[in-house]
Amino acid sequence: MSVTIHPTAIVDEGAQIGEGSRIWHWVHVCGAAKIGKGVSLGQNVFIGNKVIIGDRCKIQNNVSVYDNVTLEEGVFCGPSMVFTNVYNPRSLIERKSEYRDTLVKRGATLGANCTIVCGVTVGEYAFLGAGAVITKDVPPHAVVVGVPARQVGWMSRHGERIDISEGGQRPWVCPHTGETYRLVDGQLEVSE
Repeated sequence: MSVTIHPTAIVDEGAQIGEGSRIWHWVHVCGAAKIGKGVSLGQNVFIGNKVIIGDRCKIQNNVSVYDNVTLEEGVFCGPSMVFTNVYNPRSLIERKSEYRDTLVKRGATLGANCTIVCGVTVGEYAFLGAGAVITKDVPPHAVVVGVPARQVGWMSRHGERIDISEGGQRPWVCPHTGETYRLVDGQLEVSE
């Protein structure tokens, strides 16, 4: 299986792109980027030099992944969502030495038009609602919405809401897979 690169895409020399990845119209991948296997980069995506993208990530149209952003395996970036890498940008002051690292962990979903302020970690299988503004770390499996984002629930690994209300079903079960979950120190975990 090879890499598919649309003729309008620009992939700078040195970029590492995993087998089975697809790079679509008007994408630019910088030369030091590391992209895993089976990744899809939609139309008009930009991937910076100091970027690591894990296997099977999907980055939808009009997303720029700037330096110091790492996406673990299976991250979904919705259309036109935004990453930043400088906390206090000024056009007249160069702050490239002040980039803050952003980590998005395995299986997280970043909704359309959400914004992630640099320096945060988004936990495994978290779900960021469309238009949310992320200003602090997001716990694994958390559902967050709003400006600034606040947690409103929990999500299974399969992307189904888990009802943990007082009257909710126990053990807490993913309605799609039947996996059971438990709360441990305020964090949702898959029961073993």
